[in-house]
Amino acid sequence: MPRYSIEDEIGRDLRALRALADAPVTVSDDIVRTVSRIYHDVHERDLARFSRADLKALAPLVMSEMFLLRSAIRDRVSDWHSRGLMTREAQIAVRDVLRVLRYASDMAGEVHWDSTIATETDPGLRAFSEHSFNTFVHPAVDTGQSFAFRSGDVLLVRGTKHNSAAIARIGDVDSQFSHAAIVYIDGHGRGWVVEALIEEGAVIKPLKEVLDHGLARAMLFRHRDAALAARAADLIYGFVKRATDAGKPILYDFSMELGPSNKLFCSKLVRIAYEDASDGRLKIPTFMTRFHASNAPFYKRIGVTASESFAPGDLEIEPSFDLIAEWQDYRNTAQVRHQDMIMSKLFEWMEVHGYQFREDWSIRLIAWLGRFSTKLSRRVQDLVASLFARIPPHMPKRTIATIVMLQKTAQPLLEEIQHMERVRVATEGRPLHPREVLDYLEDVRRRGRGQVGYLQAPRRWRRAVAKSG
Repeated sequence: MPRYSIEDEIGRDLRALRALADAPVTVSDDIVRTVSRIYHDVHERDLARFSRADLKALAPLVMSEMFLLRSAIRDRVSDWHSRGLMTREAQIAVRDVLRVLRYASDMAGEVHWDSTIATETDPGLRAFSEHSFNTFVHPAVDTGQSFAFRSGDVLLVRGTKHNSAAIARIGDVDSQFSHAAIVYIDGHGRGWVVEALIEEGAVIKPLKEVLDHGLARAMLFRHRDAALAARAADLIYGFVKRATDAGKPILYDFSMELGPSNKLFCSKLVRIAYEDASDGRLKIPTFMTRFHASNAPFYKRIGVTASESFAPGDLEIEPSFDLIAEWQDYRNTAQVRHQDMIMSKLFEWMEVHGYQFREDWSIRLIAWLGRFSTKLSRRVQDLVASLFARIPPHMPKRTIATIVMLQKTAQPLLEEIQHMERVRVATEGRPLHPREVLDYLEDVRRRGRGQVGYLQAPRRWRRAVAKSG
């Protein structure tokens, strides 16, 4: 097909998608119907129809338009919410379409960058730095110049570890983000980040250090009330600094409960900053993540006791915040997309098929070593460090064991998918479609006869498979 026809076709399709995003909405079902159609049109796009040259030529347009489309949809959430239209079904539909549009943008970026994959020795890219098509700024605030961070800005980020994928996928809505933090600008103009980390609890770190931390993707959100945002940042900065200076660090809260506690998890830290700054008037998120009762055994293993909570990804459709910018490192986006698919399937197998993680003696040993690693030799500490940055002293052995089993189950799957990706890119110049990855994973489950890594089906199911031969 001639190049001009391909460009005309893609341009026509993008205009049609934008028309859907701008379509009038009068009832909640209109939201669901419209964004679901966008989701379907993008998800079902057959990349095999396009040549390698066409994909590469069209990549910049697709990346830009996918971001503008996401921005247009997100910008309408505040109005939809004020009119009482953001039902649970509408929330999930909006989150779903934002996710698939981001995957489309990522895949275009990967083609643009010749599917280059970052190695451990490659220098990381600073989030929101000036690299071609890595940073997109919302049209309402885009001046063509670098934007400045402000006190109270909220960072939403994603790392490249399997643990990050699990956090992004936990709950009833799949997300692409695993951590939230709040920006504080001091009186000298220096940028800091106040955050709660599993390994360290609540900490204050230089903004540049956080942005240089090998992120795969990041978003920046800003509250519309600048004075409230600055007060929120000032209060949480002072709270964490006083605790740290007093030698009484604030530990990480594995429960994900939002009630009063002397512990914090990442998004709860953001919540209390704005709740305290507003004297209790602003409680985020507006739309919470819920935890499936069918997956209660897994939640119990990792220490989650809440039935609903503030997951980092909930910020993506928070009506009280505006999107400022979005950034991604296309050397890492394929990996985190594959990790997303893996975690979605692992959670699905637990929720739908009753699979559960089963420890063996080696996992129990690693959990024990991890729990007491600070008291053991450097060699043992190095072993544990290969799985964790640092083991918090209050992390239960059962939680350590579960995270280890999750990593050891997911990693072989990731390595096989990455091999499939390299073959596809080498032969056809395009990445695997997420649908292909999910189909492969489901085939792994069927061939596993009731076991995938440390994840096992109920005994009655495995006995039935054994009898059937």
